[in-house]
Amino acid sequence: MASKAHRVVQGVVGGCAVLLGVALSGCAAPQFTYVANSSTNTYFKVPYAWHKISDSSLSSELKTATGGAGGGWKVAYEAGHQPKAGDFLSFANADPFVFAEVGQLNSTASNELSYDTLRDFFLPVTANARQSASSQGFPLTGFKQIRDQMLSPGQGVHGVRETFEYTFTGNVTDTFDEVALTNADQTVVYLLVLHCTAKCYSSDQTEINDVMSSFTIRSL
Repeated sequence: MASKAHRVVQGVVGGCAVLLGVALSGCAAPQFTYVANSSTNTYFKVPYAWHKISDSSLSSELKTATGGAGGGWKVAYEAGHQPKAGDFLSFANADPFVFAEVGQLNSTASNELSYDTLRDFFLPVTANARQSASSQGFPLTGFKQIRDQMLSPGQGVHGVRETFEYTFTGNVTDTFDEVALTNADQTVVYLLVLHCTAKCYSSDQTEINDVMSSFTIRSL
């Protein structure tokens, strides 16, 4: 797992198709791309017009940003006409960028995993984590929490959905929306993170909520 950011997913549906029990009738352009990984029983959806970041570009960006791409399943999509892997951790994205990862936990991390750990999995959200990060020179300021929701989707899967804002140099404010889940025995973490400017998040809320609420862990 990377220290600053984490990851997830893959798979596409187009034309007239049926995937994961969802039928796309007729030959009209589909509404969504269904992003799935059968080996981790995980899927979510993004609007069909959003573009997949190439696996090689995403891997390269993760190595640059976090010092290593790590193992597990990772995928990213971005809206707009110029999607790029560099938007993974950049501020002031005018279009939503969504990143997903499924990662295995070692025994120590598994034993120490808590709801607060899940809240802080991508960026510091809890007061203790923010205080610690600030003392180490964390560059983001102006934290504002919008949502703090505990999730129990079933079959022992549990976790949180957190929505919050951070401000960066130049007084640019981004909104982050994350779902962090773990399985019943806390050996796997499933992460979905979306971010863009606060203005983008506000104007695209319906599409964004469709994406975030679609994150599903199938039978384990």
